[in-house]
Amino acid sequence: MRIHHLNCGTDCPLGGRLFDGRSKGLTGKLVCHCLLVETDRDGLVLIDTGYGLRDVRHPHRHPNPRITRVMRTMLSIQLREEDTALRQIEALGFRAEDVRHIVLTHLDFDHAGGLEDFPSAVVHLLEEEWSDATGPRRGFVSRNRYRPAQLDGVRNWRRYGAQGEPWFGFDAVRDLEGLPPEILMVPLPGHTWGHAGIAVAREDGWLLHAGDAYFYRGEMRNARRRCPGGLRGYQTMMEVDRSLRLANQERLRRLSIEHAGEVRILCAHDVQEFEQAATGNFL
Repeated sequence: MRIHHLNCGTDCPLGGRLFDGRSKGLTGKLVCHCLLVETDRDGLVLIDTGYGLRDVRHPHRHPNPRITRVMRTMLSIQLREEDTALRQIEALGFRAEDVRHIVLTHLDFDHAGGLEDFPSAVVHLLEEEWSDATGPRRGFVSRNRYRPAQLDGVRNWRRYGAQGEPWFGFDAVRDLEGLPPEILMVPLPGHTWGHAGIAVAREDGWLLHAGDAYFYRGEMRNARRRCPGGLRGYQTMMEVDRSLRLANQERLRRLSIEHAGEVRILCAHDVQEFEQAATGNFL
């Protein structure tokens, strides 16, 4: 299977290196790192979608905005049509209908905005995530993270429980409907209750897209966690369970060290991880 690394959205929050650990100016840079997987028999599989065409064209349409002004201002979201997954997939020579499956880490607005750009795709996610996103949204974070306008046009949902065969000590959801066994979901709750990592088996080992289980490269592949203050604060604001989030992050950190030769881990928003992966230099 061939894997393409796509940045399907850029955020430039005020705070510079407090958010990305490297910017020298007033603003930082966060990406929406998605994966496009070319399979032999099952068409294209998109892992997360980033922001979509409708987000770009009508982000704040009344009365049900796709992205709230609060989040757009907080993150300084840069909405560009050429960054959407659909336009990048078309640039690779494919069509929207070639994307037969979308596998989601979770349904936050910056991960699910492009779902409606692929109406033929089957969307796979954990049952808990779907229930939380489509049920009553209580509290500031829930109202801002889950946006019904991004989801109400999606019809082909496939929802899964959080139990499965073990995978490097984690529970894993295997046998996703219509997908090859080389793609599986790894429940990683804490950021949201139904958050999951998506693991893809390659010839040289596994690639695990850990979504928002961590946000910064220094949180993996090191014995001690390291994360800039601004980004650490944002993670705390968005979590549903701090102890669970940090426990799963610690498990991932151990995995990234103890099985470095077997599993490569990346997250959704670290710009340096994305640049290294996109150029084939990701460790």
